[in-house]
Amino acid sequence: MNRLFAHLFGYLVLGLALGASMHATAQPARGLIVKLKDAGSTAALPMREQAQQLRERVSAVAHDAGMPLRSQALLGRGHHLMRFAQPMQGQALDDAVRRLRLHPDVAWVEPDVLMKPAQALLPPNDTAYLAGLQDHLKEPASHAAGVNMPPAWARTTGGAVVVAVLDTGVRFDHPDLAGRLLPGYDFASEVEYANDDDGRDADASDPGDWVSALDRSSKPALFGACPVQGSSWHGTFIAGQISAATNNAMGVAGINWGNQVLPLRVSGKCGAFLSDILDAMRWAAGLSVEGVPANPNPARVINISFGGDVACTPSYQDVINEVTAAGALVVVAAGNNGGTPRRPADCANVLAVGAAQANGQKASYSNAGPTVAVIAPGGTGAAGDPTNIYSTVNLGTTSTLANDYGYKRGTSFSAPLAAGVASLMLSLNPALPPTQLIARIRASARAHVAVGGSPACGPGTLSVVCNCTADTCGGGLLDAANATLVALNPVALIAGVGAPGPGATIALDGRASSAVAGSSVVSWQWTQVSGPALTVPNAASALTGVVLPAAAGTFQFRLVVTDSAGRAGDEFLTVTTTAPASGGGGGSFGWLWGTGLWLLAGLAFRLSRANGHTGAR
Repeated sequence: MNRLFAHLFGYLVLGLALGASMHATAQPARGLIVKLKDAGSTAALPMREQAQQLRERVSAVAHDAGMPLRSQALLGRGHHLMRFAQPMQGQALDDAVRRLRLHPDVAWVEPDVLMKPAQALLPPNDTAYLAGLQDHLKEPASHAAGVNMPPAWARTTGGAVVVAVLDTGVRFDHPDLAGRLLPGYDFASEVEYANDDDGRDADASDPGDWVSALDRSSKPALFGACPVQGSSWHGTFIAGQISAATNNAMGVAGINWGNQVLPLRVSGKCGAFLSDILDAMRWAAGLSVEGVPANPNPARVINISFGGDVACTPSYQDVINEVTAAGALVVVAAGNNGGTPRRPADCANVLAVGAAQANGQKASYSNAGPTVAVIAPGGTGAAGDPTNIYSTVNLGTTSTLANDYGYKRGTSFSAPLAAGVASLMLSLNPALPPTQLIARIRASARAHVAVGGSPACGPGTLSVVCNCTADTCGGGLLDAANATLVALNPVALIAGVGAPGPGATIALDGRASSAVAGSSVVSWQWTQVSGPALTVPNAASALTGVVLPAAAGTFQFRLVVTDSAGRAGDEFLTVTTTAPASGGGGGSFGWLWGTGLWLLAGLAFRLSRANGHTGAR
């Protein structure tokens, strides 16, 4: 019985793995490069006979896979080019790759696509960039804390990834933002603070957020606790950092040259109400908000450059979890109190960004702590200092005047740098979920800078310039070149398993894993990382399963997927069992029930193949 089940289980896993998601190849291929498994019996033959046998095996494999060949050619040792009768791409190419990969004689398959030469990329010709006013975007050789954009731009200048900016709104008439802004929405609900004579509406323009001495004296109940200040044009500045029109011979360079910003106005005089921020976050991610029309342009990245004075609250965390599940990465500023982060920077599932000064050390004002993922340039000096961040502004101190450019500093302007880099990563690999964006940005950061004579950041030193550690400033300095490189790695995705009880049979399902265009996932490997040891059968399949022990426990599994270019990506699944198994749900009966489900699924898959379907993608 055990031997029979093992054969059936292996067959079913193989059948279901056929439906594993593969990223449709955008480029046409003239053929497939195939490596056959070692035959093990030709080593003693002359080279000519070995080559002839290899050609015959290749022809047999092509025939078995139903793939007519125009020709074949030997590539090095054991690699063969199988030329199609006509170029192939998209679904047809993916189907051909799948059929060959499943042949028992095939080790791996890779499309033979046209590789374009790398084009030399000149620096963007924006005047501020060329004049050295945006050195924080350049390589570390020019700016120790530089985001290292030039090598990243050589890989990609971006694409249509929507980035939402929850802020003061934006000046739609700024010439360097022309064509770079979506309509957005105004979520500032309190008329007295909104400063635009109405509440929520479809106009996300920024009328100014100044607070005057007259405001304070005439309406102390509203503005008495607010500092007197001029209009900040905060949202306009951040929109320019992310998406200013670039290579247009004027103004500043944005990080993503091809995307658009979704401006969501949440803040007016004195700041933003929490309820407005929460509604705007949900709407930005494409979730419904009562009384507001549906968002036609859901964002993949949401930038929030607002801090708080309390720890993460349930309402904030719940909404962050919602938008994360909807596929939107929340990027937040660490805060400017020279202490530990507060909401939202201490919430889970966010990319919290601290500020580095020009030499790479933590800026004195930047918050730091275990929830900070990376640090990025935030400015060093006083107002107007050229080591600060330079972007799009308006010259009005209250209401609007001329549009222009200017300097600011703070973690508010470190976060958009990371949001822009995340959008570049998504332009290369749209399948990246928020959790993997955070992990890859953190893992790809450059090492922290240590300056002799400065203290290490920690308790008692957070309010001064200090040398970052992994515990205080995360993975290191944001590095766009490294981040866009790791974005190309395949995405390992594991289906959830709910809340199984002890003794349950669970599926380890990595069929949704994918690779970037031009490559495909060619291998899956499951391992158990922690918990009482279990047997993982068919660990090299996209879909397998394990039987949990009758005792409660916590188990962690890892899936590593490899693509046809040899790149790898991984993901982890943690399973905790606490409740006793319900009657009949565990033990051998539960095991047989799970087996029965897999049998039915395998039969359904085979029937779908017989009826001309190609399986889940």
